[in-house]
Amino acid sequence: MNKLVKRIIMCVGGVVVCGVSVGLFKRAELGVDPFQAMVSGLDAVIPIRYGTLYTIINIILLCFDLLTDRRKIGLATLINLFLLGYIAEFSTNLLYRILPEAGIVLRIALLVAGMVIMCLAAAFYFTADLGVSTYDAVALIWSEKQKKIPFRFCRIICDFFCVSVGAVLCRLSGMNWGGVFAAVGFGTVLSAFCMGPIIEFFCVHLARPFLNGSDPNEKHQGEERQDICG
Repeated sequence: MNKLVKRIIMCVGGVVVCGVSVGLFKRAELGVDPFQAMVSGLDAVIPIRYGTLYTIINIILLCFDLLTDRRKIGLATLINLFLLGYIAEFSTNLLYRILPEAGIVLRIALLVAGMVIMCLAAAFYFTADLGVSTYDAVALIWSEKQKKIPFRFCRIICDFFCVSVGAVLCRLSGMNWGGVFAAVGFGTVLSAFCMGPIIEFFCVHLARPFLNGSDPNEKHQGEERQDICG
């Protein structure tokens, strides 16, 4: 298979599957990833559909990315911008119809499945190297501009900001603590600490081998993407 075709498949498939994984996170009601936590908080106070709100927030972030470093913008950015929010909304609604009642064991299973699937999808679309999401680009650009601050710390600060905003907005909307925990809870903390290493594992063991095959001359290119994958 042509390498460009592989990259496009990895990019499109990765972003679409990421949207499905957000639905699993939201149905688990144990906390979503940090960026989605902020979007959930805004969703609680802004009366428009989730997919539309997600797109608007990403357009704002896209403007920042375009003004600071356009190199991070690509096919994955545009697919993420215009499709992921609606895919996540559809997946969430579908899961609630299929699983109207879910005990704690099933919810934990949905959370774990959502995290693993999101990390796998992210590894594939990061490795495709056709752009990243507008939110991922913010921390990457920041770490490159402020060379004394490693990427992982920039990402932690961005994640902490999103979680804080999400939690405050959920409470200001009148949401009870159960609702707040569904948006900003155990799953949020778990994703903040575990997603990086899991994504890197999938990058090394699945995404890069899929893209490069057995060609030893391609190894270096995969290593160059490690800063994005990890």
